[in-house]
Amino acid sequence: MFLKCHSRVKDGKEHRYWNIVENRRCGRGKFVQRQVLYLGEINNTQRESWCRTIEVFDEKRERTMPLALFPADRQLPNFAAGFGVQVRLKEMELHRPRQWGACWLACYLYEQLGLDEFWAERLPDSREGTCWGHILQTLVCYRLIDPGSEWRLQRQWFEQSAMADLLDEDYSLVEKNSLYRCLDKVLQHKEQLFGYLRQRWQDLFGARFEVLLYDLTSTYFESDPVFEETDKRQFGYSRDKRSDCVQVVIALIITPEGFPLAYEVLPGNTSDKTTLGAFLSKIEEQYGKAERVWLMDRGIPTEEVLSEMRSSDPPIYYLVGTPKGRLSKLEADLLERPWQSVRPGVEVKVLPQEEELYLLAQSQDRLNKERAMRRRQLKALWKRLGQLQKMKLKARELLLKLGEAKGRYRAAWRLVDFQLPEATTDGMATFSFALNRQKLRQARRREGRYLLRTNLCGREPAELWQFYIQLVEIEAAFKNLKDDLALRPIFHQLEHRIEAHIFVAFMAYCLHVTLRARLRPLAPGLTPRAVLDKFATIQMLDVHFPTTDGRTLILSRYTYPETDHRLLLEQLNLTLPAQPPPRISCRGKLLNHD
Repeated sequence: MFLKCHSRVKDGKEHRYWNIVENRRCGRGKFVQRQVLYLGEINNTQRESWCRTIEVFDEKRERTMPLALFPADRQLPNFAAGFGVQVRLKEMELHRPRQWGACWLACYLYEQLGLDEFWAERLPDSREGTCWGHILQTLVCYRLIDPGSEWRLQRQWFEQSAMADLLDEDYSLVEKNSLYRCLDKVLQHKEQLFGYLRQRWQDLFGARFEVLLYDLTSTYFESDPVFEETDKRQFGYSRDKRSDCVQVVIALIITPEGFPLAYEVLPGNTSDKTTLGAFLSKIEEQYGKAERVWLMDRGIPTEEVLSEMRSSDPPIYYLVGTPKGRLSKLEADLLERPWQSVRPGVEVKVLPQEEELYLLAQSQDRLNKERAMRRRQLKALWKRLGQLQKMKLKARELLLKLGEAKGRYRAAWRLVDFQLPEATTDGMATFSFALNRQKLRQARRREGRYLLRTNLCGREPAELWQFYIQLVEIEAAFKNLKDDLALRPIFHQLEHRIEAHIFVAFMAYCLHVTLRARLRPLAPGLTPRAVLDKFATIQMLDVHFPTTDGRTLILSRYTYPETDHRLLLEQLNLTLPAQPPPRISCRGKLLNHD
């Protein structure tokens, strides 16, 4: 990188503009120059009839003052004696490169969603001057941009980011105890935030809440499993395949567009089917009675809850998946029904029942996928069983290896009949196996098909199908929370901080959803993570210019946006803020270059 000056004549006057540029190889040994930082205009002493000044923060006087900048190789004119400063341009230094673009975008989303105003009323500054609102904003933006622990936030990430510049704070903002104390203050406002977000989703994106998606997931801990009985950290069925760790269950409600409405943290041993009744009452109490449609996967609703939903006033509608055992009971009646095409590659059969409607859906894409998975598993299992049959193993060893094969190829195992190992004269064990063709035919008939159940009896099959496939939205929400926002594993030891950690991740997901909602009409294939990573390449640097009087002029500048950045800014209708005002150090004061 090097300093470059270019002149421009405007209104009969010569203007000199200074930039930091770099040479970039463009192929065939050629180089092109790219502007990295724009530093502004430095006066030319040849024209005394005019003089440009800038507002500079004087660290000694602790106030802003106008200064006129002149190069050190030219004499300071008499008329600028009181406010002119000569800078040594050739001794320029670059300090503290830090990530700026993604931090700015995250703060913009935070303010667009109105979270700064919401928390300003509920987290006032302390008497010691601690700004709890800025601490929480830092925690949420950190979770969205580059999630990690609070320890990493304090020791590494904050210093390498421009959050301090954007919030006009210093390193004391992320003192370790302040981060944890902030977590202690936010959880009591969770229910109020749910109501506030509902209105914001409606105001910003016209969101509607007649259709709600409900599902549960679990997240585990890296902590010793010695807790009180009332603690929510418990062993249970782990969707993360970590049955060795304690966990909590998270129940989430979102709209089909992905806008989160509410969530709840439940004990890790909570059964899915015991949660729905409480959530129905929670939503009704918070948002009033209305004709809502609940979309759920199988295993969540019980017969008692579904009966209550049908008999409520106004009725609560539902569309749920059903266990495959119910398909066996209705299979004879469904065989007599004709198939109806609802979209290319998807057919349904409709079976009306008392107060309900059953919908058997068949997707060609899903059939091909499940059939390929079954064939792959069955082929691998058959090969493994053939290998085990040739081995000379004792009965105990053979049973262990068969158990391993069962765990690896569980879906295909149900299609094979086994004769248990028997000891031979030499002490070794043998077994036989055969394909159960009746079970295979039944599996083939059910591949790509699933049975839905609803009390929306007056709706068209195509509309019901469209409702159900929206459940993928809540699966994507859990994937974003766990992978993109790094919700798991959780390292906190206090139960209320565990819930506060999930609450911060929920707010970060709200920023994620806000960005995705803005991208959807412009570029549906562009993900929020891709946009954040792209903006993260915009850096901020401190440009130091020594002056002839022993001080240092400091210009904090974010790098010039490239073509991709400018295209995104234009499409999202965003405008980058002005560069921060310069600062000038005191005479004889050493600067901290860390």
